[in-house]
Amino acid sequence: MNFFHWDHKPFRRNAILVLALATLVLVMHEIFGQHGYLVLRRQKQEYNSLQQKIQTLSQENQQLDQKIKSLKTNPEAIEKQAREQLHLVRPGEFVYMLPNKKQPKDPSTAQNNPQKQ
Repeated sequence: MNFFHWDHKPFRRNAILVLALATLVLVMHEIFGQHGYLVLRRQKQEYNSLQQKIQTLSQENQQLDQKIKSLKTNPEAIEKQAREQLHLVRPGEFVYMLPNKKQPKDPSTAQNNPQKQ
């Protein structure tokens, strides 16, 4: 019973075309949209990178805490630190200091450097 006397085939074809286009637009929005798949993937990579950085910094903090505890309680650690950083020596010891390995590349800085002359 065709009340309006119109052909259903072009209507059905156009309806399928409209639904296919709408589906394509929705899929594209899900992939490339503001909260799409690509954004989600980039955020997951950033999250993993930050988690790794947090873990590295946490380990570094633990090492520094151990070093602090060692310097507060262990006289040998204190002595080692004083010898390395402050170049302190015990009476009767000699310290030999070697010149820096790095030499200036620019000849004008070599002329201004009194150690080289």
